[in-house]
Amino acid sequence: MTVTDNPALSRFELAVDGQTAVLTYERSPDAVKLIHTEVPEPYRGRGYGEMLVKAALAHARAEGLRVVAVCPFVRAYLRKHPE
Repeated sequence: MTVTDNPALSRFELAVDGQTAVLTYERSPDAVKLIHTEVPEPYRGRGYGEMLVKAALAHARAEGLRVVAVCPFVRAYLRKHPE
């Protein structure tokens, strides 16, 4: 499974059995604001949300962007993984 960036819709996407898990964002020249993580209900608790967050953070790091975590799920992930 691969997370892809869909800049046209301002979201990272992960296809799961014909459904799509997403992490929406807003981008500015120097930052990315991670707004909302949504995983289809039957697939929650399987690590798909974490996959989205990891990909978003890797993308921000690669682009040299500051991360603003608005989404509670992203904030919780960052507390568990401060690195």
